[in-house]
Amino acid sequence: MIHKEGRISVLITFFFFAAVICALLLLVGLRPLPIVFSILVVILFLFIAYFFRDPKRKVISCSSNEVLSSADGKVVIVKEVEEDEYLHSKAIQVSVFMSLFNVHVNYYPVAGRIVYNNYHPGDYLVAWHPKSSVKNERTSVVVETENGAKVLFRQIAGYIARRIVCYAKEGETVAAGQQLGFIKFGSRVDIFLPLDSEVLVKVGDKVSACRTVLARLK
Repeated sequence: MIHKEGRISVLITFFFFAAVICALLLLVGLRPLPIVFSILVVILFLFIAYFFRDPKRKVISCSSNEVLSSADGKVVIVKEVEEDEYLHSKAIQVSVFMSLFNVHVNYYPVAGRIVYNNYHPGDYLVAWHPKSSVKNERTSVVVETENGAKVLFRQIAGYIARRIVCYAKEGETVAAGQQLGFIKFGSRVDIFLPLDSEVLVKVGDKVSACRTVLARLK
């Protein structure tokens, strides 16, 4: 299934590529070069449609103190940092990088009430750059769990990604594994956890949204 954020893009791309192929074949005919070009265009279209896929994602059974991965991808950062936007305290940052081949739907890592949501315009450094978390275009969302823990997670646009979609609204109650939004074409998600959290992943681990437990809250 194509995600709702990509349906218009896929439709426009389909008609544009179809028009290009038809025009080329009408003007040049069935010669080797136009045929090869047409095949490459079809492959490119299939990749774009594949990128916007929205697979049915079954959320694993988890307890209220477990933090799920918000994205498919690879863990690129696990470290203690000073979080200055909302928490204003030290926190454990866990970052997941999404390549062009990963599903780019993002999900809430914990259940609770949204107490903060803010969009920041910014640059477009490569998503694995250390400064991308504070310099790139991004959205930050904080959910307060039923136990009072506040978890901040941040969608970050990368060098190619130029649009972030976020469905969060302050005051709403959300479930772990509920869709948070979508980032187009390569990006990163940061999650900031309380210092006493038990982190269950390390740099280099491949994780799956809604299926991988990143940490346990105390």
